[in-house]
Amino acid sequence: MNKLIFFCCALLLGLSSCHNSDLSKGKTVFNINLDEGLTSLDPAFCRNQNTTWMDNQLYNGLVQADDSLNIRPCIARSWRVSTDGLTYTFHLRNDVYFHDDPLFKDGKGRKAVASDFVYSFGRLIDPKIASSGSWIFSDKVESMQSFTAPNDSTFIIKLKQPFPPLLSLLTAQYADVVPHEVVDYYGKDFRNHPVGTGPFKFKYWKEGEVIVLLKNERYWEKDKDGSPMPHLDAIRATFIGDKQTAFMEFVTDKLDFLNDIDGSYRDDILTKSGQITQKYKGKFILNSAPLLNTVYLGMLVDSSLPIVKHSPLKLLKVRQAINYAIDKQKMIKYLRNSLATPGNAGFIPTGMPGFDPQKVKGYNYNPEKARELLAEAGFPNGKNLPDILLTTTIGYRDLIEYVQGQLDQIGIHTRVEITQGASLRELVSKNGVNFFYGSWLADYPDGENYLSVFYSKNKIPWGPNYTGFNNKKFDYLFDESYHEPDKTKRYALYQQMDNLVMEQSPVVILYYDKLVNLYQNNITGYSKNALNLLVLKRVRKK
Repeated sequence: MNKLIFFCCALLLGLSSCHNSDLSKGKTVFNINLDEGLTSLDPAFCRNQNTTWMDNQLYNGLVQADDSLNIRPCIARSWRVSTDGLTYTFHLRNDVYFHDDPLFKDGKGRKAVASDFVYSFGRLIDPKIASSGSWIFSDKVESMQSFTAPNDSTFIIKLKQPFPPLLSLLTAQYADVVPHEVVDYYGKDFRNHPVGTGPFKFKYWKEGEVIVLLKNERYWEKDKDGSPMPHLDAIRATFIGDKQTAFMEFVTDKLDFLNDIDGSYRDDILTKSGQITQKYKGKFILNSAPLLNTVYLGMLVDSSLPIVKHSPLKLLKVRQAINYAIDKQKMIKYLRNSLATPGNAGFIPTGMPGFDPQKVKGYNYNPEKARELLAEAGFPNGKNLPDILLTTTIGYRDLIEYVQGQLDQIGIHTRVEITQGASLRELVSKNGVNFFYGSWLADYPDGENYLSVFYSKNKIPWGPNYTGFNNKKFDYLFDESYHEPDKTKRYALYQQMDNLVMEQSPVVILYYDKLVNLYQNNITGYSKNALNLLVLKRVRKK
């Protein structure tokens, strides 16, 4: 056994026993489970929740979102936006250092400077890199020359056209900074040799089994009380795919944190009103809050498509009838143990800055109104209405079968087809299905991210307008929002657009999701944000 293998084995043995021995040494290790393997630790390929969580510990960006999703300084201590909205000038801190690595002089991490952001952002739009995050800049800048660094503490972005949500977009992990010498040296292998500026530094990763991050002793941020962060000595993550097994690891105190409650044991933990059952009361902390995820049913409305020509869903009153026919409150109580908010407003979910259910009117349960609209559409009590195919995935079968039953009561008969998630995504992305289950999880905390789903220029194959929605007034307002720097006024435009979508009903909003995190009782300082971003720099373990 060579020295490296021996060291890694010793490290793993030490960390695996940390729950007993390390605490007595005054060391604190935060134990979590990631239910899926990591695809990469390179922020340019940060495309799922688990990689986002790990990258958030390893890296920093120019800005960050607080728990209320307000944009706060990070490596950029301040910034200025030109009056035409095209030039963003960031002034950087001078006390942020990359983690130590042999590729730096004397193995000590050097200072992160403005040219590092030029390099990092240029990577995202470099076709040779093929970053999954290229979309955040590809349609917003002309070229890599749009990123400049006149000196070490000044970084400038020049846009092709105004994009007011840019600061929100820059909170995404794709926009984290990386050191050129390390990335250039490792190339594609930077995915498993990450070096950032974040509160934790990489130590070990055995894919599919365990990953270990250690405290960054040189981290620059301070907590609210002025104490240096992070407070934990290490993070250890396992990769248990079976959700029941992971839950047992949590209830036996082997994990400090568990994300989400699987349907297989939801009723064991929660009452139908969303409270912890007597069996587990007081045994752990349940942390719940709005999650920026809209769960919906999509309906193709583009009559120029052959698949739509004979579909009853092309009729507005049929779509509106479907919206009125579903008792969302009952659905959430009995199928989600009240861990969601009924989708009675627009496509933009609760928890998003600017969300206002008083100003955006969706659909409440009204079966009488649904029957009335169906009759007006020429199908009294569903007479002569052909069966409608509703496609979903196995994980949402109970939800969709509930919808099927609700629609049946007003005379709309559906056939439910269950398919794999990847297959459904492919069908939807090719306009191959008329009526489908969907969810939209925010990429960044701005309503524009949701409304872009209905912009006509984003119709397939150019973008995520999966319903084929096309409305001239909507498009006009969407374009106008790009020229409105004032947040309050821009939110008002968003609300107008959301109301237009609801009036035309290309979607049925089932519910706005809630995040559910479980923590052991000895954990404090955890975050509660609508992006469900795991923030561990402030966490303490007693």
